Amino acid sequence: MIRIMLVDDQPLVRRGLRATFDEVADVLVVGEAANGVEALHALRGSQVDVVLMDINMPRMGGLEATRRICEGSGPRVVILTMYDQDEYVFEALRAGASGFVLKDSSPELLVEGVRTVASGEGLLSPSVTGRLIAEFARRPVVSAAVVPELVGLTDRELDVFRLLVRGHRNEDIARLLVLGESTVKSHVQHLYQKLGVRDRVQVVIYAYENGLVQPGRGWDSLDGTTSSTEKGRWEFMSAAGDTRRAAS
Repeated sequence: MIRIMLVDDQPLVRRGLRATFDEVADVLVVGEAANGVEALHALRGSQVDVVLMDINMPRMGGLEATRRICEGSGPRVVILTMYDQDEYVFEALRAGASGFVLKDSSPELLVEGVRTVASGEGLLSPSVTGRLIAEFARRPVVSAAVVPELVGLTDRELDVFRLLVRGHRNEDIARLLVLGESTVKSHVQHLYQKLGVRDRVQVVIYAYENGLVQPGRGWDSLDGTTSSTEKGRWEFMSAAGDTRRAAS
């Protein structure tokens, strides 16, 4: 059973969300709140897996509430947003949100999104993904010729990292790298631990913030990324059959 909390300052929105989940056998609404302050108070001592969080609310908005919830080992947060709120997407992801769902999404998409996040994955609606990429494309690129944070990754973890950032799911990665899906899941968990992130969405944010994805080149800019390791500098060349050569 997935336990969720609804946080929105509009009672009608909360009522509609509750009605949606009341029809779902594996999801249980265990609490509601009208703002971030109420949500933080209600979460104390509660067992909640996923919080559906509005952004604009009185007293404490969704961004600050998400930041405080995600500081510890609290529940995962899914932001409920409208099209005119997309300027908050990046800040909410940096605060630790595991994904976004548009308020006009279908009930089926919302339910599946909750299940996805509860399972440990990240979630972005397609429309939000496009706007997020556009937002990053407007930001200046940080020089990423060398990324010291990647030092601790094994060669295989680096392969998985590159495919994760491109949006591939575990089954796709297993097929592309000719690995068992359980092995891929293990590599993904090691990546999360070493990079200090919680899910796939945070991996993508990590790649953007470190300049590994460049405006105008999209995911292909990962192919020229180098990292510093004990063996020297390595250049990752996925365009030529995912081969790897040492760079002098």
